[in-house]
Amino acid sequence: MTDQSTQYPHLLSPLDLGHTTLRNRVIMGSIHSKLEDKAKDLEKWAAYFAERAKGGVALSITGGISPNRTGWLLPFGGTMNSTKIADRHKTVTDAVHEHDGKIAMQVLHAGRYGYHPFVKSASTRKSPISPFKPRAFSAKEIDRTATDFAKASALAKRAGYDGVEIMGSEGYLINQMITARTNNRTDAWGGTAEKRMRFPVEIVKRTRELVGDDFIVLYRMSVLDLVDDAQSWEETIELAHRLEEVGVSIINTGIGWHEARIPTIVTSVPRAAFAPLTGRLREAVNVPVVASNRINTPEVAEQILADGQADLISMARPLLADPEFVKKASEGRADEIITCIACNQACLDHTFKNQRATCMLNPRAAFETELVLLPTRQAKKIAVVGAGPAGLAAAVELAGRGHEVDLFESAPEIGGQFKLAMEIPGKEEFKETIRYYTRMIEVRGIRLHLETRADVETLRGFDEVVLATGVEPRVPTIPGVDHPSVVTYQQVVGERVPVGETVAVLGAGGIGFDVSEFLLHDPDETVEHWMERWGVVDPSLADGGERGGLGTKVRAPARRRVYLLQRKTTELGKGLGKTSGWVHRATLKDSGVEMIKGVSYDRIDDDGLHVTVRDTEKSEPLEMLIKADTIVLCTGQESVRELVEPLEAAGTPVHVIGGADVAAELDAKRAIKQATELAARL
Repeated sequence: MTDQSTQYPHLLSPLDLGHTTLRNRVIMGSIHSKLEDKAKDLEKWAAYFAERAKGGVALSITGGISPNRTGWLLPFGGTMNSTKIADRHKTVTDAVHEHDGKIAMQVLHAGRYGYHPFVKSASTRKSPISPFKPRAFSAKEIDRTATDFAKASALAKRAGYDGVEIMGSEGYLINQMITARTNNRTDAWGGTAEKRMRFPVEIVKRTRELVGDDFIVLYRMSVLDLVDDAQSWEETIELAHRLEEVGVSIINTGIGWHEARIPTIVTSVPRAAFAPLTGRLREAVNVPVVASNRINTPEVAEQILADGQADLISMARPLLADPEFVKKASEGRADEIITCIACNQACLDHTFKNQRATCMLNPRAAFETELVLLPTRQAKKIAVVGAGPAGLAAAVELAGRGHEVDLFESAPEIGGQFKLAMEIPGKEEFKETIRYYTRMIEVRGIRLHLETRADVETLRGFDEVVLATGVEPRVPTIPGVDHPSVVTYQQVVGERVPVGETVAVLGAGGIGFDVSEFLLHDPDETVEHWMERWGVVDPSLADGGERGGLGTKVRAPARRRVYLLQRKTTELGKGLGKTSGWVHRATLKDSGVEMIKGVSYDRIDDDGLHVTVRDTEKSEPLEMLIKADTIVLCTGQESVRELVEPLEAAGTPVHVIGGADVAAELDAKRAIKQATELAARL
């Protein structure tokens, strides 16, 4: 076992806050799980945080809890405004304290981001992400709201919380009050930068007066708004100084408003891209500062702390993926950590669809009391066929329960569709998932048979067979589809067949978008290049710094001319992830991809791809010739399940999961969940 003090000395060192000590430098940042909204879910919420505390997290921060009705994110959302509610929350705080962890309640007022008819904000300017237009607060209502924040914090202390986090980032009410973008008031709460920042200062001041000195008060500060008419860097630092004066304990950092058109947390954002800016804030203040956003390994976190860019590290999604992140790092088992790949598919996409936030790679997250993996009472000999996401998850979890597992894979390496995903620019993190499963195959004693095509005879003698044989590309019936210019996405990404200068990509689902980006850009771009491509500038620079960090995009030259086509007449990419789809659409648009909808594929010949385009049912059809050197098929997938009938005929118990069960592109979330649920049952 590796000595924790030598491997991650900064990350695992305690932090003395005076009245209390954090056992290490890891904070679980706030993420709205949806369990905070209903009293009936508090037991589940308690188990969720208890598992992270047991895994070594020093301080967990809850999803946003409103101080009053106007601050709700959703109708009847989580609120802290009575002693009755506070006493219910003791279930959560007691569960965390049982494992020597600490927990802070985030106090969040949604302002114009609320999805309900009671929304109020600094002004009547409507948010682009909510259908409800806000009413403007009166001056008295603003004053009362500041007090409501403080009262909610005092109730949190009664509930047993070790602190609160005042949410002043991501475009919620406090952001709406402190920027000219959303505050056009001319009273005591607006008109100048000094008056606009009065609101958060009053909140922290009144909070400290009510909770006393023996209570952690974090403030989540937006250090990079990424929207127009935002705070200047000088104003950000001035606000930080004022918050210090009125008693803030820790300043956490937030990046970007929810309405910003620059990605801040998706997988294509380079790791720790914003840590240098946190470092500049740290230089200006005397309280501990927290770095956040796209920090997902102990090595990256350790380096940020060693470089003096932060005192603490906030990780939300990485601790959904692996609640034992800290424990494994401290025990020299960092190679067993399930690394968050920032896919957003089961966490933030769920949150913004009003579903419970969990994790694609760890479907037990937020389902700790419902999806339970206990040691088996009767060990079975189980064969898993296929080492893609579903098969890997099934094999690892079955072996973890104590079953004897053999894993068969016809390819020379494990990974399946994840092997393709990790080749896409901006999706390199998928390598980490394959790294994790490779290690767990060793740790859990799974017998791995590569380049082995299992058949009925091979599988004879097993108590159970899990069929996770995945999918293969669907080849549509287009005249000329057998032309030499036609290849599948598997051949392009996995086999690296040569591709010409002009390419037509058929099918605009997730795979079509991924393949288009693969054809356009080189992987592993630097942080600097990513910043330039999205027009992000350092607002702290004396020359060139811009309010909110918004600059001009510097578009990288595309390697090819790409046409992306689909049969549907809906907008291309409409079915992509709710919080990441817009990033993919913007990337292709910026790269000059011609996106065409309503396409009928007529034929393929030496001249190229002949199509008929009809945008709508009423529009006149337009015949087109796309002179493509290469035509890439991203036209769906078909399940590989030829073993099902022979196994059933042989009387072998067989369970079909993942793509072999349902062919749906980019659906690892369902596949891994299905595999984990099966492992819990067998």
